[in-house]
Amino acid sequence: MTNLTTGSVQFDGVVKKYGAVTALKKLDLMIEPGQLVTLLGPSGCGKTTTLRLIAGLEPATEGRILIGGQDVTHLSATYRKVSMVFQSYALFPHMSVLDNVAYGLTVKSMPKREAHEKAEEGLAMVGLAGYGPRLPSELSGGQQQRVAVARAIVLEPEVLLLDEPLSNLDAKLRRHVREEIRQIQQNLGLTAVYVTHDQEEAMAVSDRIIVMKDAEIAQEGTPHDLYERPSSSFIADFIGDANLIDCEVVQANGETADIEVAGQKLNVPNTDRPRGGARIVIRPHQIRLKPRVAGEGFEGVISYAAYLGNQVQYTVDGALGQLFVISNTTANPLAMGDSVSILMDPSEMRLVAE
Repeated sequence: MTNLTTGSVQFDGVVKKYGAVTALKKLDLMIEPGQLVTLLGPSGCGKTTTLRLIAGLEPATEGRILIGGQDVTHLSATYRKVSMVFQSYALFPHMSVLDNVAYGLTVKSMPKREAHEKAEEGLAMVGLAGYGPRLPSELSGGQQQRVAVARAIVLEPEVLLLDEPLSNLDAKLRRHVREEIRQIQQNLGLTAVYVTHDQEEAMAVSDRIIVMKDAEIAQEGTPHDLYERPSSSFIADFIGDANLIDCEVVQANGETADIEVAGQKLNVPNTDRPRGGARIVIRPHQIRLKPRVAGEGFEGVISYAAYLGNQVQYTVDGALGQLFVISNTTANPLAMGDSVSILMDPSEMRLVAE
């Protein structure tokens, strides 16, 4: 099987309504060919609706949808060059693995022998060569998920759609299978749209992440952009662990801003926050703790400590509120009840709206 021709996905002012309920507000979106883009967000944010609109499983109420430059807004799912991998795998339990993978090809009237040859190629792509005669019940959850991926890619879609594909797997297996899915997508040069509510999963597989909230895009960018430069408290808290600390912006000075937090003045990178109330974002691993020294840093008390082998996790109560801190210094860890100085580098802080 040769590398698949991939296509772009474009939404122009797409709206989806169910009666009086707006499931997706006016959405403008461009997914470039060959990218794996993840739609990430909490339940009810619109990410699955967006995926189903691409697939043709739901009609758009307003706007246009283009795949590979072709307007497919009014085309049914049958005539769109997309394949979907479902959360539940949707394998036929009474059919062999080979017949499951070949099913879509035979529905399209491909001769059975040719369909089986392509199915064998698809199974080899996902590391399941020789598994064709087995039944789905004879496979592990991770192997069944790979069969579902093979069934999708043998149809040579322009766009591969994955709807919460790892949610039925345990944590260790999820890490393994997501690496395999990413490798398959890159090897084939496929455009892929991936839906999940798991931020770690999104960061691990994506070229770009689109974070959705309340039926619209809250922020989009690379995993690095979203983690290092969140545009709001919601993004900061949703992408990785974050401590959000109330502050007052006293003055913005071009690239930096003077802020006041818990009675201390700091100079932090400016993110176009106006004067007044705001929050600073500081990640757990960016905070250092040491036995209390008067006048050094912010004062706090360890209210919880958990030794995890390669790190120690602390909860610290004090002038900054309650902080979550991760320390890779595991020798002589601090104990519950210890008074500490909380040390932070202002250059690592990010200002966001309250």
